[in-house]
This record gives sequence, structure tokens and C-alpha cells, in this order.
Amino acid sequence: MLTLKIIFWTTMFIVFYTYLGYGILLYLIIRLKRLFKGSPVKSPLPSDDELPTMTLMICAYNEEDVVAEKMVNTRAIDYPKDKLRIMWVTDGSNDHTNELLAAYPEVDIVFSPERRGKTAALKHGLRELQTRYVAFTDANTMINAGALREIARLFMDPTVGCVSGEKRVAARKEGEMAAEGEGLYWRYESTLKKWDSELYSAMGAAGELYAIDPTLVREVPDEALLDDFMMSMFIVDEGRRIAYTPDAYAQEYGSANIYEESKRKRRIAAGGLQSIWWLRRMLNPFRQPIVAFQYISHRVLRWSITPVALILLLLANIALVISGAGLLYQIVLILQILFYLMAFCGWQQNRYGHKNKLLYTAYYFMFMNFNVFRGMAYLKSHSSSGAWEKAKRS
Repeated sequence: MLTLKIIFWTTMFIVFYTYLGYGILLYLIIRLKRLFKGSPVKSPLPSDDELPTMTLMICAYNEEDVVAEKMVNTRAIDYPKDKLRIMWVTDGSNDHTNELLAAYPEVDIVFSPERRGKTAALKHGLRELQTRYVAFTDANTMINAGALREIARLFMDPTVGCVSGEKRVAARKEGEMAAEGEGLYWRYESTLKKWDSELYSAMGAAGELYAIDPTLVREVPDEALLDDFMMSMFIVDEGRRIAYTPDAYAQEYGSANIYEESKRKRRIAAGGLQSIWWLRRMLNPFRQPIVAFQYISHRVLRWSITPVALILLLLANIALVISGAGLLYQIVLILQILFYLMAFCGWQQNRYGHKNKLLYTAYYFMFMNFNVFRGMAYLKSHSSSGAWEKAKRS
């Protein structure tokens, strides 16, 4: 019984720490840091003369449906035209993307006839780079007009090698549960990123909007499934920070449905496992102690250990109750069963188009963890290619 109790309390701690405990601990550390060093002071935006040259790079595969909307958004960016280069890298596109882009004289088209994946497209674009910094965004995401000025402001700090913008997820209409579930997750994730950045560095950038100092770029394997995460974390590994700002944001519509969202989640889970292996030296607390603490707490646990811990927690709890371990274990088992019943009801409601945010939150939590296991199978079948099937948006 002692072994079961050790498994129970260990897995209980891992699950709690991964999803709530780290956020609570991070908040307390930030409060202490502000108490002794004061709150961070936001520097003013640089003037036009101070702004560095920058490329906005958009990697695209068959994006003819969004070219016009994306270019309207791009033309609205508040940045000196003589310092901004617009580059579309069209990786293997065989629709009308290139023909549509040809109508925009300010666009540099970098085309590769073979589809080799987003990482290969990024590297192709970087070889054509002629500016001091480069910002990446997706074709189907719209960024705010002041995003690049805000990014340039943060690059004025010499410790910053990467700037991560905020991802915002919108639903086209109320009741699109896949989009709303994704949006809830990203609001919590954005809070953690903000606190991570204030402590030392954000742990990775999202491909919807981020920028790097190209002089710090390290080679990312073509088969990388999370090119944005790998590229940004390599910069942290080199001793620079990822600064996070909600004042530079990219908005996109959520997945059309939970099936389409599952495509994203299992690819992200597979890419997370892939990244843990490639970035394994960052797990060493003696190299960069704060980075190792943040990386393990925010990324590694949820991409590897915690989904397994959830299963072990339930099995150990059942075994302890059967063994007559006491009332406490009975109460915890009842709470676990209630939570899984809520998740099941949320799944059923989603199938039939009904809406209850509490039930759907429980379902989405289980959905994310279930896709970690699906990601293992995905990684096995996609280990030699960085290309993936796009998820349809709402």
C-alpha cells in the first residue's frame, strides 16, 4: 500500500503543479521580484528614425483564399515603408497564391516548387533576408497595426533575441465550442507567458506572430513540427531572452470543429515530444537554472509526464480505495469520477451542438491530454517530414 500511496501523491502533485501550481508559484515569485526591484517600466516606442529595418515573412501553402484579406491587413501596418520588407515564402503552392501576390508590387515572392514543410520554407526565406530583424506571421492571422513598432521597441533591450506576440483566438459566431475552448486555453497560456517573460524569458514563441534577431538563428531540422518553438528556444539556449508582449498580437479564427482542432493538438503534442529530445540539454539545471525551471514547469511536464500521471493517479486511487486506505482517498476518487463525467457530458454536448462552458472546459482539458498520446503515433509517422495537413478554420 505504501507504493500505491507514493504513486498517488506524486502524480497528484505533478498534475496540480503542471496546470495550477506553476502559475501560482510564478505569480508569487513575480510579486516578490516587484517588491524588491520594482515593477518593470515600459520604454517609449522608438521614433521613425530609430526604427530598424524589418522583414515581415509569411510562409504559405495554397493560401489563395486569404491573400486579399492578409494584404489589406499588411498594408495597414504602422511602420515606415522604406524600412519594411514584405516577403511571402510560398512552399510548393500549386493554386493561385503566387498569381494573386504578383498584383502587389511591394511583395517579394520567394517560391519553391517542391513542398518540403514550413521549416524548410522559413530557412529559404531567411537566406533571402536583407534586414536587421525578421518577424514571422501566418497567412490566416491578422496582426494589429502597431505590432512591429512594439516588437522593435523590445529589441532595443540588448538581452532580447526574440520577441513573441500574443495569439488571440476568435469565434466567427457565438457557440463555436472548438474556437471558444481554444480561446480559453490561450488566455491562460498568455498569462503564463507574460509572467515567464517578466521572471526571465518566455518559453517559446507562437508562429502566429514572433520576431527574431537573424544573427542568432541556429539551424532547425527540416522535419521539425514546431519550427517556431525550436527557433525561439535555440535563441534562449544561446543566452538571450524571449520577450513577450500582448501589445503586438495576431488574431485568427479558431478551428472549425473539434476534429479540425484535434489535427492541431496532435501535431503540437508530437512536436513537443520532438522538441524535448532536441532541446534535452536545456533540462540541465546547472547550465541555466532559471531557464531549466521555467522550461520543465511550463513545457516539458505537460508535453510528456503529466498526461501519463493523470492515468496513474486514477488507477492508484482506485487501488487504494479497494484496499481500504481511508476516507480521503474515497473523496478524491469521487471528485475524479465527477470530473471525468463532466468531461464525458461536455463531449456529448459538443457532438449534438449544445453548450455548457463548465462541461466543455472539462472536456477540452481531457481532449488536450488525450492528444498527447495521439501525438506519439503522429510523431512516429511524420518523423521525416515537417509538412502537415492544415486544420480548417471556422
